[in-house]
Amino acid sequence: MGSKFTETLENILLPIADKLNNNRYLGALRDGFMVALPFIIFGSLFVVLANIPFLEKIISENALAEYQSILGPASASTLSIMGLFVIFGIAYKLTQHYELEALYGGFAALASFIILTPQVLEGVAGVIPSSALGAQGLFLGIFTAFVSVELYRFFVKRNWTIKMPQGVPDAVSKSFSSLIPLTLTLTFFLAIRAILSYTPYETLQNFIYTLIQQPLTSLGSGLVATIIAVLLIQVFWFFGLHGQIIVNSIMDPIWMTLSLENLEAFNAGLERPNIVNNQFIDTFIVGMGGTGMTMAVILGIFLFTKSRQLKNLGKLGGPAAIFNVNEPLIFGLPIVMNPMVIIPWLLSPVVVTIVTYFAMSTGLVPVSTGVHVPWTTPIFISGMLVTNSIAGAIMQLVNLVIVVLIWLPFLRILDKQYFQTEQTTAKDQKQGRDDKIV
Repeated sequence: MGSKFTETLENILLPIADKLNNNRYLGALRDGFMVALPFIIFGSLFVVLANIPFLEKIISENALAEYQSILGPASASTLSIMGLFVIFGIAYKLTQHYELEALYGGFAALASFIILTPQVLEGVAGVIPSSALGAQGLFLGIFTAFVSVELYRFFVKRNWTIKMPQGVPDAVSKSFSSLIPLTLTLTFFLAIRAILSYTPYETLQNFIYTLIQQPLTSLGSGLVATIIAVLLIQVFWFFGLHGQIIVNSIMDPIWMTLSLENLEAFNAGLERPNIVNNQFIDTFIVGMGGTGMTMAVILGIFLFTKSRQLKNLGKLGGPAAIFNVNEPLIFGLPIVMNPMVIIPWLLSPVVVTIVTYFAMSTGLVPVSTGVHVPWTTPIFISGMLVTNSIAGAIMQLVNLVIVVLIWLPFLRILDKQYFQTEQTTAKDQKQGRDDKIV
């Protein structure tokens, strides 16, 4: 029965995972966020430093304001305009996939996005609000990156380019070659802006934000959608597929938008609106030893098992798990394709998601501030940093205990099997040595 169920799931999920893994748009989306990641971490680091807990009790109010104003540009120049980095990264990677001039593809997307972005007139100059370059403009940026690259590719593939004679420097030749495709691409977006200005939405950004971004972020911030996403991550990993890459390719734009909204509220001294966001997933689920919170499994192995195989696995996987790397455990226990552990593997993150969600919704634990800490940040440190409170670390400790308790019966079954096998093997080896002596 169990084997039949596993085979059925495999037949359904593996083709889906394969298509998602090989989809060029999801790949560019994932890689685009990776391009932006160093800037996001830089900005988040200085947000944390500017908001160290209890700092207002140590220095005067004026000194604190001066200190925060000095560090403020770090966040303003990275997190507040994160959309620009993501747009360029997505367009660059997608253009690179098509084996075209990636630099021009990236800048075409940026220019197209700026054309579509509403500006506020101040005197004779137009000013783009920083909010339009962050969370509010993220979905427009993703849409613009995909469409601009496809248009650029369309015009280049039809040879609507200026061919320079031999001997012209390569940089000059590439620049003129991209002139017509870029002009036509940017003109398309200028026409879109002009058309939308005669509608009730006025801009494409308002249109996308109202009809697409707000409903999607509302759905993605809900508990049910989060549980489904977390479950899919676990199921894909059970079959040896990188569940986070597959699921996060779809969910990251939503979760990152929710994080940026929290960060804007935190910097403004307002209540953070979104319980579920990128930090909720990364810190309280993945950031506890890796996908599936396997730090708890390592802890359970050291505390409650006696088989040599599991102890050695714990020693091997423990150091890596501190930094949220758990491939040694996933493939060494194994978790992949092992029906013995599918129940705790699927159940643990669901329970932790529900417990953490309600702890935050009731105010026991602060909601994430939206700062982004490196995914390798050890447990407890990460919880404290993303919530700006010791309560975040305590929440991780509670979650750790929950996962240990869920895994414990199954670890004992595995341990008993391994220990009996080791005893039998040792007995057979001893018997073989005795026979040789005789």
